[in-house]
Amino acid sequence: MRRPLLPLNALRVFDAAARALSFARAADELAVTPAAVGQQIRALEETLGVILFRRTAKGLELTPEGEAALPALRAGFASLEEAVAALQAGQASTRLTLGVARGALKHWMAPRLAPWLAAHPEATVRILPLDGPVDFTQANLDLALSFGPPPDAEGVFGRKLAEESLVRVGRKGAPERPVIWRAADGAGAAPGAILVSDAGAALDWALAGLGQAEVPQTLAAAALAAGEVDALGEAQPIPEAYWLCAPAPQWKSAKVRAFLEALLSA
Repeated sequence: MRRPLLPLNALRVFDAAARALSFARAADELAVTPAAVGQQIRALEETLGVILFRRTAKGLELTPEGEAALPALRAGFASLEEAVAALQAGQASTRLTLGVARGALKHWMAPRLAPWLAAHPEATVRILPLDGPVDFTQANLDLALSFGPPPDAEGVFGRKLAEESLVRVGRKGAPERPVIWRAADGAGAAPGAILVSDAGAALDWALAGLGQAEVPQTLAAAALAAGEVDALGEAQPIPEAYWLCAPAPQWKSAKVRAFLEALLSA
């Protein structure tokens, strides 16, 4: 059943005027003019088909219909305030659902997530693996880390981590066996190649000294800085990149903003 649209602003004006029994005092409370209060009351009476106030020698007076409606109206406003408080509490909470591109959890997200989790021992984090562009209409995510082109879904906005390059990495003395994770490269792989599911897995093979892998610079940066692997040749720019993305409401939510700040400053 379709619910009718309620004139909430006019009902709020009615509540204020009923408490004050004065359009002028209600106007002061609501920071509007007495004329605006009178217009809202008249419009509400026309909409409802009910007279709410009478003017008497003593001043403004509620009609029996107006007085009878007040308890339920005020209970409704109290329920609305509770609902808004619950929504705001949820946005301020540390319960997060994240979509993370396969391969990026271990080598990018987890090292940055660890200090945030240590600072928020009460936090609950759910991680969902992403195999491609995230569909926010199907997944109830607060934030996603995707790999590929910029997000193009309507209403979804992304922040690029960096201009991306592929860098070939390997350990000293490791075999030159190629470790391939990109499907296009795997189709024409040379004999002896190792085919894995994602860039993170390819980097793991290189870290284990089992071959050489071309992986995104973003994933390899920490291992290269620590001397765990060496860069073998020049990095090659690619059009794809890692994107932190979410629909506009999530970007505005307090919990996502706080998490992003911690994530990007780690």
